Amino acid sequence: MKFGGTSMGSAERIKVAARLAAEQQAKRPVAVVVSAMSKVTDLLLDTMRHAEAGDRTGMESNLTLLRQRHEDTCRELLPAGEQGAVVAQLHDVVDEFERIVNGMAMLGERPPRSVDEAVAVGERLSVVLLSEYLRSTGVPSVGVNARDVVVTDAAFGNASPLMDPTGVKARQVLAPHLEQGTVPVITGFNGATADGRPTTLGRGGSDFSASILAAALDAAELWIWTDVDGIMSADPRLVPDAQVLDEITYAEAAELAYNGAKVLHPRTLAPLVEKKIPVWSKNSFAPQKPGTKIVPAMAVPQGARAVASMRNVALVSLEAASAEINGVQIMARALDAIARADVEVLVVSSSSYRQNFCVLLREDELDRSVHALESALALELAHNYMHPIEVDRNVGLLAAVGEGMQGKPGLAGRIFTAISRAQVNIIAIAQGSSELTIAVVVRRDGLEKAVKAVHAECGLGNRPPVPVFPFGESEGRAPQRAKSHE
Repeated sequence: MKFGGTSMGSAERIKVAARLAAEQQAKRPVAVVVSAMSKVTDLLLDTMRHAEAGDRTGMESNLTLLRQRHEDTCRELLPAGEQGAVVAQLHDVVDEFERIVNGMAMLGERPPRSVDEAVAVGERLSVVLLSEYLRSTGVPSVGVNARDVVVTDAAFGNASPLMDPTGVKARQVLAPHLEQGTVPVITGFNGATADGRPTTLGRGGSDFSASILAAALDAAELWIWTDVDGIMSADPRLVPDAQVLDEITYAEAAELAYNGAKVLHPRTLAPLVEKKIPVWSKNSFAPQKPGTKIVPAMAVPQGARAVASMRNVALVSLEAASAEINGVQIMARALDAIARADVEVLVVSSSSYRQNFCVLLREDELDRSVHALESALALELAHNYMHPIEVDRNVGLLAAVGEGMQGKPGLAGRIFTAISRAQVNIIAIAQGSSELTIAVVVRRDGLEKAVKAVHAECGLGNRPPVPVFPFGESEGRAPQRAKSHE
């Protein structure tokens, strides 16, 4: 079981998490992975920024808040006679963090290795609270720092697990506790290199930790506890009649996450695929609800399953100024430059004749992407072999996702017609050969209307599908790039 920040956000939520773990522990062995309490990771990062700037007043203020919040939670959780020893444990962890940020203040910088050690403090504090509360209720429990179990490479800030040595350590450190009926409560988000240097796992890190350990321990299931009822057919803030999906595949979940849905990050699912371990996405605020089950495959694929969307994106367009320039080579070099900047490309769409292409990127990764492109293509840009790089921030992404879309004649046409019917202009289109996802870039102010239209067209909500009118499109696959001016 993995509990996210909101599921660990207060004494009341920690009690619920303990109860959910104890209920299953009565039936079978349970290992628990925890995130930091909600907003604590942001507080830690802010403290490090104050340290780097030499702002000791800001540092001390944040350290006081950090201590106070966890002390107060401890006093709400535990009987008076048990509080002193646990508060001392919490202070020991905060003191370690204080030592690290004092070093940053002296250096005037935040070394990546030190950041990874410091930012995992939130999870370590959560482990103390949950494991000690479980013990106080009669459930045998032990706190475990994941850096003693999860072995990673040395990519600080975005490390990847080394599964074989992690499996060995999991059997050495965790398996004995499970065999004895003890619940190990493990920090999410962090690990360590083979020689013991602390690392963190990057985006979706705590979920990723849980899947790594589930695979290493050959778990029967992985349960991810959040503050939503499961995986939705669309963002309910945009589509009021969005539904909770009862079951989706690994591939569908990965595509939805990649295209902006609040689902498990694609990296999270990777360790589970080989062992075919199912994942449940469940709501710790409403544990009686069934949630969504993520499975390796479904017996009968069911067409489009959900519509994901993303607002904070930007479209970067590149075009050769002369037909003598090899567009394929330009594209290869551009994508290589973006990859070297450690940026994820959401959509690629191209035109073969004019040798232009565009990539959709997250807005917060735009500046470093453009810098990387300008450096990689400096010669061509300086001599006007290429037109200046164009950036369009007024765009949004929607993606219809479903394994059952493959080979459905007319589905792409229906989706485009639904968007057009909503009077939203399509800027770019992309669809891979697997036909698992149809991605469409539209103007940002039309994104909500487009998502609602596609969701209704695919019959994913409470309302019946929109009637389909005749049109010329009859193929299931979208063109690689299109512009519409309806």
